[in-house]
Amino acid sequence: MPIIMGVDGGGSKTFTVISDENGNLLGKGVSGGGGGNYQTVGIDKAVENITASIEAALKSAGLDYKDIDFVQYGLAGADRPKDNAIIETGLKRIPFENWNLVCDTMEGLRIGSKNFTGVVLVCGTGTNAAGRNKEGKQIQVGGFGYFFGDYAGGAAMAQETFRAAVRSWEQREQPSVLTEKVPKYFGLNNMEELFNHFLDNDIYHAPNDLALILHEAADEGDALAISLMETMGKELGLAASAVIKNLGDLDQPIPIVLTGSIVQKGQNKYLLDALQNTIEADHQKEIELVIPEMEPVYGSVLLGMDHLGITATDDIYEKFNSYGGYEE
Repeated sequence: MPIIMGVDGGGSKTFTVISDENGNLLGKGVSGGGGGNYQTVGIDKAVENITASIEAALKSAGLDYKDIDFVQYGLAGADRPKDNAIIETGLKRIPFENWNLVCDTMEGLRIGSKNFTGVVLVCGTGTNAAGRNKEGKQIQVGGFGYFFGDYAGGAAMAQETFRAAVRSWEQREQPSVLTEKVPKYFGLNNMEELFNHFLDNDIYHAPNDLALILHEAADEGDALAISLMETMGKELGLAASAVIKNLGDLDQPIPIVLTGSIVQKGQNKYLLDALQNTIEADHQKEIELVIPEMEPVYGSVLLGMDHLGITATDDIYEKFNSYGGYEE
């Protein structure tokens, strides 16, 4: 019975799962050291994190490297031929004979589109948009950071949340509960204390988890937080729209698969509405927002099954939906 391993390497974690051909989960492991995106941690650290997650999964399953029939890597940062050449050189250090590499966007598309066509938006630490049509043509829009046009994702949300709190406190923006929630998040009493603490200690960056405060404030109806969410949604919508333009012919309704913690777990209604409205305003085509229950890592397993000619049945999809994430 073939044994398939899927590896999902993002900006902050690397998650590995092992499955048999019937979708039974044999083992899983997560790297405690961080992500598998070589663009953010370097290739040596990325391979170290990927290997750590693999060895944790093998240990969980009671298996060895030689027991794995096929490995599918889905890694953030696998964007261009140059990237792939660097990553593949690193992955060759890991003792597997049969493996394949795709950008993490493709594993995301695979979990939300059974025929592996449509658009996928990844919005976790960073953001990326990609798509695939029935001829197998693939397009990527974004994924290279703010300097190259991106403006969304958890890291961007965190910075904008901090900025909005400062601007609201200074009355450059409308009043907002962010002026209470942001200092509290950092264990400080008020905005003046927060402002001086950051400047006195030369701190010019907010942790990505501050994006959770933005979600919280928007859910409570805070107008400034809602406007930031809508801005992020519009940016994601513009990226999805660009993918559709570049791919051309896509069967309708076009699935817009949303993966990553911000959209898959956060599911903020203001962000999602702005995203959908932006796409629909740009295209006279029917679209469908798809927020998978399945963790992206199982997209790598499904791609591995495709590679081995194994049909992913409804039962397998149900199993993968039920397994949850690395926290479970």
